Amino acid sequence: MRRLLVLCSSVLFLAAGCGEGEVASGARVSVYAPASLCGEARAVGRTRGWKVDGLTVRLVCLPPPERNGRADLAVAGANARRATEDSTSVAFLEEPTPAAGFSRSIVEAADIAWIEAPSGAAAMRQVIEALEERGSSTPRRAVLDQIG
Repeated sequence: MRRLLVLCSSVLFLAAGCGEGEVASGARVSVYAPASLCGEARAVGRTRGWKVDGLTVRLVCLPPPERNGRADLAVAGANARRATEDSTSVAFLEEPTPAAGFSRSIVEAADIAWIEAPSGAAAMRQVIEALEERGSSTPRRAVLDQIG
């Protein structure tokens, strides 16, 4: 019952925030990435700046979805769910690994851009460019439409 209440509240919260790009200046958006992509993604954020078109971009580094060269589906699922439970999520970066396909359906079902890339730098640049060009779209929709 509690999960249903949280889910319903989240849906209402997201629906209320889906206007024509009306995002408060200084609002935060989050990009989720496995530890293996975080270093490069963080370097791009430092170089280009964590402020984009009045938004603050936050990088959330996640545990690797593989253990001993094998997919760890429990970790992959937990990582994906963590991103979907965050209303500020705009993108989920993933390396091309056996676990990648598992997280994709979870993330995309929440209308969050799922980006499979061998380079955290390239993926983060894509997200930042989508946010810079968002126009009247919400940040999540802008990234999803341009990348997802």
